[in-house]
Amino acid sequence: MLATPPDFDVLIVGAGISGIGMAAHMEMHCPTRSYAIVEMRENLGGTWDLFKYPGIRSDSDMHTLGFVFEPWKHEKSIADAPSIMDYLNTIVDERGIREHIRYQHRVIAADWRGDEARWHVTIQMPDGEHKRMTANFVYLGSGYYDYDEPYDPGFDFGEFKGQVIHPQFWPEDLDYAGKKIVVIGSGATAVTIVPSMADKAAHVTMLQRTPTWMFSRPAKDALANFLRKILPEEMAYKITRWKNIKMQDFSFKMARNKPEKVKQGLHKRILKSMGKDYDLSNFTPPYDPWDQRLCLVPDDDLFEAMKSGKASVVTGRIAKFVEGGVELESGEKLDADIIVTATGLKLAVAGKIAVTQEGVPVDFSERFYYKGCMFSNLPNLAVVFGYLNASWTLRADINSDFVCRVLNEMERKGSDIAVPVLPQDHGLEEDDIFDFSSGYIQRGKHIMPKNAVSYPWRLNQEYIADRKIMMTEPVDDGLLSFRKAGANAQLPGEQLEAAE
Repeated sequence: MLATPPDFDVLIVGAGISGIGMAAHMEMHCPTRSYAIVEMRENLGGTWDLFKYPGIRSDSDMHTLGFVFEPWKHEKSIADAPSIMDYLNTIVDERGIREHIRYQHRVIAADWRGDEARWHVTIQMPDGEHKRMTANFVYLGSGYYDYDEPYDPGFDFGEFKGQVIHPQFWPEDLDYAGKKIVVIGSGATAVTIVPSMADKAAHVTMLQRTPTWMFSRPAKDALANFLRKILPEEMAYKITRWKNIKMQDFSFKMARNKPEKVKQGLHKRILKSMGKDYDLSNFTPPYDPWDQRLCLVPDDDLFEAMKSGKASVVTGRIAKFVEGGVELESGEKLDADIIVTATGLKLAVAGKIAVTQEGVPVDFSERFYYKGCMFSNLPNLAVVFGYLNASWTLRADINSDFVCRVLNEMERKGSDIAVPVLPQDHGLEEDDIFDFSSGYIQRGKHIMPKNAVSYPWRLNQEYIADRKIMMTEPVDDGLLSFRKAGANAQLPGEQLEAAE
């Protein structure tokens, strides 16, 4: 090993679900390895601490959004942000992780140096000063979107005199009691905000350009709560988790194989809530279910708000913003004191960190994913990009477990470097990385890494298959190369790719 060790064996970027999950896996599987978590914000939790809009909750069940190693013990499986934060805080306290977190450490650059077998990481401190950390391995748990800047659809608010708010920067002191509100958007954020604000507001209108497929389910998982009464906590959680994983998988494949049947089922559920004569046009998208992510409506809360007259859904295109609200191309005017632009997120790769390899900028759009975890010819770096058709944490769990296996294999072999080697003449056939039509996905495709049609050079969207491969196949698979510092740190093919 190197004469001068790095500051840490592993530097984890981000103290959200992905980063905390990696730290917990290291505590369990790599207890002799040193690590630190650097978090750019003042608190842990990532998304669940950043967003403050009314009603913020999970849009996946917590038996799969929760970690494999930590049972979800709350009665509600569709959980609000404070409950999720309690869950994360319990984990970092009970597993000795909190002392490893360094807040207000924003990673702005990371350079891989093969002769030292370490990353030189540049961190910006709150006072603007830069400091340097070194780590043998970097694990990016920095999420998938830009924390600093949401998607801007380019609205010109013109004559509008009221307040304009984006959910990513929600003012904590906002008083909307008795106000008329228009929420622009039809995704998970809008569907959460509308019924939550309807309690106090005079009226909330969800203005959508295109409808979204909605599905309703109870916020409480009856089977989970029953099993917790008769079985040990961990066993009950394990059964519920596997049941929900299989249901997610079945539902997604059913939507792809029999879309018309799934459409009928989703509409039937809405009619059960709204009445058999309800006009379904506002809930009939021009695409098939799971061409975009389905929106969850827990306990029919959106439909209940609509039936009470406190909320409504309007489909139309904006002509202009006027003094008292929004005018649509149809001529209809929606009155508003407050406009909420729930228009989506802006994708970001590698936490917007300037990643270089021997000083040469790394263009992730020119690298292939390796097992949905690492990248072609880029040593000692792993990332989490969760599933689009299932809970984010499912991928976070298998990736962090895999990286721990890689670290242990490196230790066993006495190597400093692990790199997925892909020669220049690889001949891989490329695949669409995301077979989803969602706006935020389509807008960000140009920055995303490459995807091959066959494993392992791809980011799969099938957790059950991924889990089996990641957890059972040998780490030393003939593609992941293990080396010592300075000894063939780069192959000729890698040098060519890095220089492109």
